[in-house]
Amino acid sequence: MISVAELLKDNRSPGNYYAVDAYVHGDFETGLIENRRGARLVALPDTLLQAIYTGLDHETGQAAGIVLENCGRWWGKNFYSRFVQEVSEYYSRPLAEMEMVEFLQCLKECWKTHGWGTIDLDISYYQQGFLVLKTWLSAFAAAAPVNTSQPQCFAEVGILSAFFSQLTGRELHCVQTTCESMGADCNHFVLGIADRVNPAQAWQQEGHDHKTIMERLCSAPPTSN
Repeated sequence: MISVAELLKDNRSPGNYYAVDAYVHGDFETGLIENRRGARLVALPDTLLQAIYTGLDHETGQAAGIVLENCGRWWGKNFYSRFVQEVSEYYSRPLAEMEMVEFLQCLKECWKTHGWGTIDLDISYYQQGFLVLKTWLSAFAAAAPVNTSQPQCFAEVGILSAFFSQLTGRELHCVQTTCESMGADCNHFVLGIADRVNPAQAWQQEGHDHKTIMERLCSAPPTSN
């Protein structure tokens, strides 16, 4: 006879690894925040994010976006390593063997639990060589200067380009086409090979909307790599 214990052992269905009440642990006396593995987490107050934008603009001027994007790339590489390790161990299989739905759900929950808002992946343009990500309630957009002529989520651009470059094994670049700091209802990020995706930045600056930019990118002939 098969015992109930053996059935539960062999058919364990893990829950949401990034559930807030299980993933985040805080100690009010020491002021420390840790994840369920014991690694420390850092809380970034709105005032600190706003000060980062203001300080970089004062010190570096137009290069502030480049500095934030480079910081985001470093952050994204480490984020990917932690994400792969945590998810693979918890679900007892490599990330490469997970179904797309499972991977995307983990990414969504991870993004939300870390306080970065919400995120979704659009693979409608995958056959044309592009990935599109949408985020809402971005802390970076909320802290950024308003009424600017360009999107302000530079750190997220760096994070996403580094994360998906490692995920796909190809060097991907990222261009933001809409931004909540400019009044948009969400933030759009387009990922692709540099030569193909970079024209989107100029089209955004010319005032084209996200749909038009994607139509132009998809109609442009692919370059040889």
